[in-house]
Amino acid sequence: MMTAPTSGPQETSVQRVRPLELFFDLVFVYTITHLTNLIAHPHGALDYLQAALIFLSLMWMYDGFVWLSSNLELDADAEYWLMFAAMVTFFVMALGIPTIRGDGGVVFGLGLLLVTALHTGLFSRSATSSAQAIWGIAPYNFASALLVFSAAFVGGVWHWALWLAAIGVLILATLKRREQAFALSPRHFAERHGLLIIIALGESVVALGLGAAGLPITPGLLAYAALGLLLAALVWWSYFGPDHERAERAFERAGAADRNRMALRGYGYSHMGMMSGIIMIAAGLEVGIHGPGEEDGAAWAWNLAVGLALYFLSDVAFRRSLGLGPGRLRLLVGALALATVPVGLSSGPLWQLLAAVLVVALLSVVEDYVLPARAARRGPP
Repeated sequence: MMTAPTSGPQETSVQRVRPLELFFDLVFVYTITHLTNLIAHPHGALDYLQAALIFLSLMWMYDGFVWLSSNLELDADAEYWLMFAAMVTFFVMALGIPTIRGDGGVVFGLGLLLVTALHTGLFSRSATSSAQAIWGIAPYNFASALLVFSAAFVGGVWHWALWLAAIGVLILATLKRREQAFALSPRHFAERHGLLIIIALGESVVALGLGAAGLPITPGLLAYAALGLLLAALVWWSYFGPDHERAERAFERAGAADRNRMALRGYGYSHMGMMSGIIMIAAGLEVGIHGPGEEDGAAWAWNLAVGLALYFLSDVAFRRSLGLGPGRLRLLVGALALATVPVGLSSGPLWQLLAAVLVVALLSVVEDYVLPARAARRGPP
């Protein structure tokens, strides 16, 4: 039975991530792989723009399913089968990414319309205030999906105009604060977004393996693979280190209205930025371990450096949205990551990767050891 809407957002009873949600995330890995491939060997700036537009459109709806799973008990067979249908749709949409400006655009657009319909229908089954709240944002979701679908039938300026308009519609929904009436479980919501970061980091490991496929095992290859995995581990630690529990506590203790704003800005937009950065890192690692050719230009070096910078910039935005501090040191790390580009272009991918690892390792040493030791010497205020 559906409860009556309340004057404000509720906290749902969902407390843990279910196996179905983990399976859902694994299916989404295929999407991340295609986006990585799109920017690993770009043909120009438009490939980056297209990848960004695809990612924003996909992640808006995928994150919508995170909000959804925070509202559903998943205790009915129909809900399971509708979630499976959404998984298939996301997978089919990913198949359209390589030819998004051709026939793949129709597949992607139709998939986005279908997954939006599934999302809306499932939300309407919720026993929380979200069952009514979904009708406040559904028109924006459908309008955006329709614009993406329409972009498949035109080229040139109109293609890009329709895609940009589709993202603009989603931004408008944010400005209208349509998220405020939704219910969510803070513990479940935070855990699910942490898993998305892990899924994205997994792509960097896959990228290393794909890039190394068929290559002779040499000391240089082994060194690059080890450093690449170490970089992924350091990025993982920057998210799941000591401040991770502080972030979860801040999110759980916030008032309902503030929490929903944190959910959209911090766990929504900021996590999109972090995941985008990780995808760029993966693209840089895939080309770097294989050895860039003349056709790759300098994209591999910029992917690695800009990916790290974007990750830490978005991480700072996340921390600030939850009141965890200004994150000035992490901004510095992002700036230093950009400085590794000349190292890569002059000395090669291995040396750029080593420089990047040292920069991120420096962050861990200062945050986890130097600053706590200094605070301990000063004593309580």
